[in-house]
Amino acid sequence: MEDHQSQAGLQSRSAPTPMSLLVRQIRFEAVGINSFELVHPTGEALPAVTAGAHIDMHLAGGVIRQYSLCNNPGERHRYVIAVLREEVGRGGSRLMHESLRVQDVVSVSQPRNNFSLISDAKKHILLAGGIGVTPLKAMAHYLESTGEDYELHYCAKGQEHAAFREEFAAQVEKGRVIFHFDGGNPRDGLDIVALLAAHVEGTHVYYCGPGGFMAACAKAAQHWPRGTVHFEHFKAPDPVKSEVVSVDAISDATSDAASEVAGGFSVQIASTGALIAIPDDKSIVEALADSGVVIETSCQSGLCGTCKLRYLSGEVDHRDFILSDDEHLEYLTACVSRPKSKLLVLDL
Repeated sequence: MEDHQSQAGLQSRSAPTPMSLLVRQIRFEAVGINSFELVHPTGEALPAVTAGAHIDMHLAGGVIRQYSLCNNPGERHRYVIAVLREEVGRGGSRLMHESLRVQDVVSVSQPRNNFSLISDAKKHILLAGGIGVTPLKAMAHYLESTGEDYELHYCAKGQEHAAFREEFAAQVEKGRVIFHFDGGNPRDGLDIVALLAAHVEGTHVYYCGPGGFMAACAKAAQHWPRGTVHFEHFKAPDPVKSEVVSVDAISDATSDAASEVAGGFSVQIASTGALIAIPDDKSIVEALADSGVVIETSCQSGLCGTCKLRYLSGEVDHRDFILSDDEHLEYLTACVSRPKSKLLVLDL
């Protein structure tokens, strides 16, 4: 049941104003991969970022896609992203490859970071699968500049599929960056199980890549201590029926429909007491928007954390791929989360 009388008191949490950035350079990096250098049209410094950050690219037709920044985070004069063209996908990568041109001005969100380095780690192990190298490349640049102990393992089908080989050359010579080419058969590549077999105190591992790579990394690191394993998905994983694929026990995005609360549910806005009914065919974000409460969104699939909301009471079926177990105790992602109780109270 919806309390219409209270709606006037609700406040929207809208997105910060996007930036207009100039495409200064588009560069071929590897088979199917182009990098895009974005700068301020008048040369102004861009907002500061930390390694692992990403931006939203607002493309033609209202398409929004998230891309990790892959240049040195200390660089304030530019952002660099890299995009793998996917023929079978939602079309964002094809738009980037086919439509974007040098000197175009594009709308870009403020940078956000859900995949940060741990500042007090004694060593960082970075595992990249294919285009998943992008946030880890930024981490490697930062760690190289600070002199911290790290190693980046970059897994790809072959040399022609590995981006930024020239840029990594110096780090390869130092033994900091190691390429692993498997010819298309992961069994012939990096032995992730052996690499992560023993955890050394103070060591943290970070990984990003396609679904199979992510599952392999999670399985290999499942015995590592809580809080030492960090990851970022660039698309929602395929459903997993029985095998645990995350050290942080991320929820299955395809949770059985039986977990839905029979008869529907409501959310309550803590600041006003307003009750908003959430139909079975709408997300929390959509139902809030229908009632005049606009929440900033981006990926709409539980990957980016843009719509993260704090909840004060109620039980949640978390279906995201971004929040940790600890965060799940206080937060939900309003684009995909569903209830386990009749009422959720939101800190809005």
